[in-house]
Amino acid sequence: MVWTAPDIKSADEPFIADERTMLVAFLDVHRDYLLEKCAGLTGEQLARQPVSPSNLSLLGLIRHISQVERTWFRRRVRSMDLPILYSRPDNDDADFTELDPEQAEAAYTTLLRERDLAREAVVDVGLEDTFVHTRWGEMSLRWVFHHMICEYAQHNGHADLIREAIDGVKS
Repeated sequence: MVWTAPDIKSADEPFIADERTMLVAFLDVHRDYLLEKCAGLTGEQLARQPVSPSNLSLLGLIRHISQVERTWFRRRVRSMDLPILYSRPDNDDADFTELDPEQAEAAYTTLLRERDLAREAVVDVGLEDTFVHTRWGEMSLRWVFHHMICEYAQHNGHADLIREAIDGVKS
């Protein structure tokens, strides 16, 4: 049996809430949107890079976003000593370029796990709490939430184009 990315029920954002609730909810909406773009596709389809000359694929985006979730919320905000998931010093783009359609289900599961672990990692961290980024200096969790929403928004636009190129499904 060939694995296909499952359908998902998207999160809804609240219309009235405190700042943190809004940030978490909007990030979750974007998290789910990426998975919606993958729903019903096989590993082979997820690994396709249909928008030449770009090396972007839905599987690459899944892998990249897993790495980004881990990096910002656990490695940076919580200072956890965790390995980088996919990229390496000799291939910064490995999350996009070293794709194996047979590993699509595992990558999808990794993304779900990283999302959950990211949520858990910052549940007790205040929006104004800070950490020090080695290159950019002091940063707040509030900034990380905004950055992650932007990161997902950018890549969800890519996901729209990739999905439409694969099977004609539009947002």
